[in-house]
Amino acid sequence: MLSEVYYLLRSKSDGRYLTARPNAEASGYLLLFPEDFDAMSYLNTHAAEVAHRFAVESISGTQVVSLLKRWGFSGVGIVTDPLLPKVNFLQPS
Repeated sequence: MLSEVYYLLRSKSDGRYLTARPNAEASGYLLLFPEDFDAMSYLNTHAAEVAHRFAVESISGTQVVSLLKRWGFSGVGIVTDPLLPKVNFLQPS
């Protein structure tokens, strides 16, 4: 995971990252995509009306841990199928 590049979605208006919140009390899981086109497919499939409000950013695997700490996320959700969607949730150890 550390040597890979991931793509994430960030709001153009307030700078927040797109997250999944399986539990309302939790801070959420940062959604990561293996390819930039997967991130856009996810948006166009599940939120087409607001897709223009997001930008795709890349991040290296080594930067993920510091981003989780800085923003206080519970972990990451790696989206393996953007159309269904299928997400693997991981928490840092």
